[in-house]
Amino acid sequence: MSPINLNQIRKARARADAKAKADANAVRFGRTKAQIVLEAAQEKQAQNRLSQSKFEDE
Repeated sequence: MSPINLNQIRKARARADAKAKADANAVRFGRTKAQIVLEAAQEKQAQNRLSQSKFEDE
C-alpha cells in the first residue's frame, strides 16, 4: 500500500467542486460575451429598420 497525500486529494476535491459550480453558473447565466454583442447588434439593426419605416407627420 502506497502513502496517500491528503493535500493532493483535498485540492482535487476543491477543483472538482469549483468546476461543478462553474458548470452550474454557465447553465444558469449562460451567454458568452460574443452572443451578447451579437444580440445587441441585431437589436440595434431592428430598431434602425423600424425607425426608417415610420412616417413622420408634421
